[in-house]
Amino acid sequence: MASTTPIDTPPAPPAKSAPGGSTGRLGDTIFSGLSKGSGILLLVIMATIAAFLTYRATLAISQDEGNFLTTFDWNPAGDPPVFGIAVLLFGTVVSSVIALVIAVPVAVGIALFISHYAPRRLAAPLAYVVDLLAAVPSIIYGIWGALFLVPYLGGLNLWLDQYFSWTYIFDQTQPGVARNMFTVGILLAIMILPIITSVSREVFLQVPRMNEEAALALGATRWEVIRMSVLPFGRSGVISASMLGLGRALGETMAVATVLSPNFLMSLHLLDPGGGTFAQNIAAKFDEADQFGRDALIASGLVLFLLTLLVNGAARLIIARRKEYSGANA
Repeated sequence: MASTTPIDTPPAPPAKSAPGGSTGRLGDTIFSGLSKGSGILLLVIMATIAAFLTYRATLAISQDEGNFLTTFDWNPAGDPPVFGIAVLLFGTVVSSVIALVIAVPVAVGIALFISHYAPRRLAAPLAYVVDLLAAVPSIIYGIWGALFLVPYLGGLNLWLDQYFSWTYIFDQTQPGVARNMFTVGILLAIMILPIITSVSREVFLQVPRMNEEAALALGATRWEVIRMSVLPFGRSGVISASMLGLGRALGETMAVATVLSPNFLMSLHLLDPGGGTFAQNIAAKFDEADQFGRDALIASGLVLFLLTLLVNGAARLIIARRKEYSGANA
């Protein structure tokens, strides 16, 4: 019987390890832990702020002899203390809405000009200048508004009162210096303009090139391309940019405090002096307030905190409707 000799088989090659080996897996674990920890830390900070504001606000509201939501007065140092946020809420919302009405059309126009009309040599410097406006401190805007904007808006107020007093909101019943909600709205519009412009510009630049080329191939003009392809695609982005600008306008402090002549009279006559906002009232009265007065100011700050959260949350919901802007495809 023939004998068979075993055939030597080559040893199997060692299994290839993943790039980076255990070091790469360790790095992924560390990065994942840091990311989750940062998110949890942010939630903890927000919860801590909300708990602090709620606790101090409860101490003040429990001793308020007026209705905190509807009282047209702010006198926490009185006996008994009476204070409410009706005027502050009205002034904050009205000034922010005025800012949006003025800023959004201008910002969209600037964004379209930079992204679709301006030559490249002009578009880059112009975009840089617009972005630079966001870096100007609020107090600088306030000083400029008090020394330049207020004196020169007197003539505009008279013109609006002469020709548009029939609208009621432009009926000036108390002539005087233009330290009113209309001036505040114009100043806030200038301040939120770079935010809305920058976000809208980036959204318009993300429009698929094929959509624009298809419209041009069908004989559309430049404006028709923008109307049919660019604006529908960027609508949600413009809305979210406007909401971000609204959040900035709601919480603006020093610029409003420098320009406005505050009082606790709520009026739809936008050209009449006076009014007030949450942030302006806190900045103006915090130093002179006692412990209870500061608790009352914190209570108004809690309302502003919730209002800002609602605005930012609405912006995130709008962004989430389009995956292109939410980062879901990243």
